[in-house]
Amino acid sequence: MRSQRGLLLGPARLCLRLLLLLGYRRRCPPLLRGLVQRWRYGKVCLRSLMYNSFGGSDTAVEAAFEPVYWLVDNVIRWFGVVFVVLVVVLTSSIVAIAYLCVLPLILQTYSVPRLCWHFFYSHWNLILIVFHYYQAITTPPGYPPQGRNDIAAVSICKKCIYPKPARTHHCSICNRCVLKMDHHCPWLNNCVGHYNHRHFFSFCFFMTLGCVYCSYGSWDLFREAYAAIEKMKQLDKNKLQAGANQTYHQTPPPTFSFRERITHKSLIYLWFLCSSVALALGALTAWHAVLISRGETSIERHINKKERRRLQARGRAFKNPYNYGCVDNWKVFLGVDTGRHWLTRVLLPSSHLPHGNGMSWDPPPCVATPSASVMAV
Repeated sequence: MRSQRGLLLGPARLCLRLLLLLGYRRRCPPLLRGLVQRWRYGKVCLRSLMYNSFGGSDTAVEAAFEPVYWLVDNVIRWFGVVFVVLVVVLTSSIVAIAYLCVLPLILQTYSVPRLCWHFFYSHWNLILIVFHYYQAITTPPGYPPQGRNDIAAVSICKKCIYPKPARTHHCSICNRCVLKMDHHCPWLNNCVGHYNHRHFFSFCFFMTLGCVYCSYGSWDLFREAYAAIEKMKQLDKNKLQAGANQTYHQTPPPTFSFRERITHKSLIYLWFLCSSVALALGALTAWHAVLISRGETSIERHINKKERRRLQARGRAFKNPYNYGCVDNWKVFLGVDTGRHWLTRVLLPSSHLPHGNGMSWDPPPCVATPSASVMAV
């Protein structure tokens, strides 16, 4: 682009220089002198309009993909409710199949201690899934106060034009800044931020455990149901052949009842849905567990990666100011201050608030070796 612009402007600059030389040496007329001054003024105005100290390849790519971002943001904004309804419907269908199809079968085969274990574990897991999903949807992620100048801000949001505290980022879907923003989750129809990040991860974790439990526990039932489906197909095929060749004294082959067909198909649906969700959601949960262990969010992971490369090029090392160590990071994230909190705040439903207000990031008391408070974007 620069070379092409240079080729186009080169002859014009040469002509102007010749005119200037001739004009000043031979006392060019005022009309020509005015044209030269207007040209210079226009060139300065053009350069001032095109100048941007923050410009670069990232800005150009972001401007090029702005229509795509706008389309995705609007689709997610309008379809968020649909995704939430889909999660509720799919989860309810699995629970209904477990009660109507699986429970009558295991009552006939399992022993009493095994039934008691499955009863308590399955309902404990289901209660935690429902609780954390409801909390993740209804709990606001946290927003910085607007119209106040006394908050500890590290920059100004280019979209909101308000002070932006550390770890705060602008959500284009919600159209406002979010404290400790991780991402906007369409399955929650809500941003994942400071106040609902724990509920989001807990929902993903316990939903993965529930899907693995259903998939592993229904493996034998799935194999039997799949064999029964194949047998049903073969019987239907034989029935058609017998219907074409049978005489009045032949009896048709036996068939499965409607309830048996629905039960077998429901078991296959349960196993395939739980297995696929366990794989996909398990990978997402593992990824967020790695980020939590490092003391960073999804957005901060990209920012820290670029900052790490920039400092490495200068021969310096990057240190995340919010990384207190793997164990302490989990304590801060889960809000565990004492040993009893692992039971009351992690293994049981708890709506306790996270440490801090999301605007200042002093090390909490549960951190073993608190470091100096560092403010970063």
